[in-house]
Amino acid sequence: MRQVPERLWVTAGADEGETELNAFDNALLRAQIANYNLIRVSSIVPKGARLVEEAPSLPEGALLPVVLAKAVSRVPGELISSCVGIGLSKDSFGMIMEHAGAGPAALAEEKVRRMLAEAFARRGLALDRVLVKSCEHRVQNAGCTVAAVVLW
Repeated sequence: MRQVPERLWVTAGADEGETELNAFDNALLRAQIANYNLIRVSSIVPKGARLVEEAPSLPEGALLPVVLAKAVSRVPGELISSCVGIGLSKDSFGMIMEHAGAGPAALAEEKVRRMLAEAFARRGLALDRVLVKSCEHRVQNAGCTVAAVVLW
């Protein structure tokens, strides 16, 4: 069975937890994707897929393909961030890039934009539109940031 996603939704969230796993789960809750079984996929946007503003409405536990960026830290005071970016072309498929780690969201966004430009240039594609979404978090105990592109 071949499935080609028709819709894309971009989300991000950050939170704390008692453990790194709880922080990750809490960040997923903030991003509205915690109650699905996430399947990490690579970074191709099918031609004709459309961006939507609303989260998917699927039953809890549904399998949900995502391109996911995640930063987790237990260093109090550390600033962490996650970012995803979608590059679109009028005439072909698109690309998704992600970055996560220590530092501000603005730095992650800059890196994602550069990666998208390089990916399109290497493929000889025209990059017509870029959309980025990021979040950052100052760690207190165990912190996590996530940014994701959901494909369905």
